[in-house]
Amino acid sequence: MFDLKVMNSVLGELEEERGIPREKVIEAIEAALATAYKKEYAKRGQIIRAKLDLNTGTPEFQQIKEVVDESTVRFISEEEEDEHKEFELDTEGNPIIPLPRFNPEQHITLADAKFIKRDAVVGDELVFALETKDDYGRIAAQTAKQVIIQKIREAEKVSVVAEFGKRQGEIVTGTVQRMERGNIFIDLGRATGILPYDEQIPGERYRQGERIRAVLYQVEESSRGIYLRLSRANPQFLVKLFEMEAPEAANGTVLFKAVAREAGSRSKVAVASSDPHVDPVGSLVGQRGVRVSTVTSELGGEKIDIIEWSEDPKTFIEEALSPARITEVDLDEAEHKATIKVAEDQQSLAIGRGGQNVRLAAKLTGWRIDIQSTQGTKIAEEATPAEETTPTE
Repeated sequence: MFDLKVMNSVLGELEEERGIPREKVIEAIEAALATAYKKEYAKRGQIIRAKLDLNTGTPEFQQIKEVVDESTVRFISEEEEDEHKEFELDTEGNPIIPLPRFNPEQHITLADAKFIKRDAVVGDELVFALETKDDYGRIAAQTAKQVIIQKIREAEKVSVVAEFGKRQGEIVTGTVQRMERGNIFIDLGRATGILPYDEQIPGERYRQGERIRAVLYQVEESSRGIYLRLSRANPQFLVKLFEMEAPEAANGTVLFKAVAREAGSRSKVAVASSDPHVDPVGSLVGQRGVRVSTVTSELGGEKIDIIEWSEDPKTFIEEALSPARITEVDLDEAEHKATIKVAEDQQSLAIGRGGQNVRLAAKLTGWRIDIQSTQGTKIAEEATPAEETTPTE
């Protein structure tokens, strides 16, 4: 018999702290009791179930038998089955899997079942009460303990997947737990997140116990556990930071049409507004630049160019190459290539340090960009768009 006060206390604690529904814990206890009973007292092949009376704390044990007939089982002895071990083949040469052999500990014939339950049909389950036992051996008790641990882990796994699955794509906050081979493990409370090396902002350093924010971009469930993959380098992290700072972005008035990012160095964000009275660029910049400064600070000083998105490719490409002033834009629709002409004093701005400005502009717009001087001389290698352009509509 279970102490109901203690059991209810444990059930409440597991539900509150680990998110495991009490029904799942009771199910685990019943499975453990059935396993222990079967190991200690049941006959071979018996199907045992346990039911815990929550009013008295007393377990009840049952044997389950399935109603069968000639269409669902074979009524042969073990000796006869040994004589027919080889499978018959169908017309295509595939083995025919035989029906299971009748087992009196698991099955009951339809004729016998009708004596117990008049309206019994094939496939029904009949329940037979068993004598309650309180004394279990050490091995049975240990087995029951393992069953409870396994069932609780499975329930907790389902609970974590349900909770964090809803938060995928959102920013989560945790504490640095440990570092292994460049990967950072982050304590998120009920689960541990992984911030892979290639999802970290280059140059950032983290200490054990330090608070850290990242976007939860993938929830993976495998046989070895649950992996919550985090990122600070993903363009979505930048978007979510702006949504936290700008109400216009959070409520969907300001739309992020595309983001191109080289984490820790520079990003370009193209935005539009669903309300003609709202300036999308000004909303993200904020009064005296306070909003964009807060995001930049979180990203370790990463420079952020915010431009207004345009349906006109020429206008969009010109904006994307800011702060450079563009003289002319020629588009080749067939090759999806833009040839840009700039004045001599705008060349370095258009290209950017190490070609970064034109490279990000190509990623943002999705166009191949070739920069030339106003005299027609090619002054930079052609920049091509990459996978990082991230429309978020």
